[in-house]
Amino acid sequence: MKELILNADDFGLTKGVNEGIIRGYREGILTSTTLMATALAFEDAVERAKENPGLGIGCHLVLTGGTAVSPPEEIPTLADRSGRLPVSLAAFVVRVSSGSIRDEDIETELKAQVEKIRRAGIEPTHFDTHKHTHAHPRVMKVIGALAKEFGIARIRKPVENLRHSWKSMGRHAGTSPTQLAAVAAVRVISSQFHEISRAYGLRSPDHFLGVAVTGRLGPKALCHLIDTLPAGRSEVMLHPGVCDADLVRTGSRLQQQRQTELEGLLAPEVRRAVERGGIRLISYSELN
Repeated sequence: MKELILNADDFGLTKGVNEGIIRGYREGILTSTTLMATALAFEDAVERAKENPGLGIGCHLVLTGGTAVSPPEEIPTLADRSGRLPVSLAAFVVRVSSGSIRDEDIETELKAQVEKIRRAGIEPTHFDTHKHTHAHPRVMKVIGALAKEFGIARIRKPVENLRHSWKSMGRHAGTSPTQLAAVAAVRVISSQFHEISRAYGLRSPDHFLGVAVTGRLGPKALCHLIDTLPAGRSEVMLHPGVCDADLVRTGSRLQQQRQTELEGLLAPEVRRAVERGGIRLISYSELN
């Protein structure tokens, strides 16, 4: 049997991204999204979420890019005096690997993000992280402890099988050596991810797809991915949205690509591929 979670990252980034995610759910096959507590359009996302209670909503925890939820004096090794988080994934990884960022500061900030989402009336279905920072064992251990504290036992497994990656790319998605390298890099720490998950009783889908084809999942590419989906439970990561001036101002590397992935979610032929494959669409709330 094949079951599939289609998760949209970056809920709350801009109103246009929020609009695209909700359209992907209401008019397409999207089943899940993850909300950024640090994002400028957070309140708009919360309002839209409450209007669409069937959409699964998790926490998209942020440790790089943007402004922290916590006051900067409470997380001095993580944020600068203005509250800005490390500007890039590379900068964060160097600092956390060297020990210059304290686990206590990571915990304080991530806990503040979860609490902000819950205060807004959203009970998260699961955790994932912006730029997959929880692939780092130190971050994963902090999230494991928070998952136990908040009773959230589901988490994205950011480990993509290279064989599945090659299959999912197909001729319609193009090639991305950089993103394939990222897939390979994360696989190096996969055993630690699984060990920490077991220690904290965390659950994940069997398979994770989307890194190798980030921004490329238009209708033909998404059909190909669905047609080659492995058996079991899978998560496909997407970034749908409306490309507008607000999105351009964020500096996100995914701009028009978000429109491409929204088109994929809305395409009738993609829904037919799901039906043809006998695939059951689920959210993280059904991952038991």
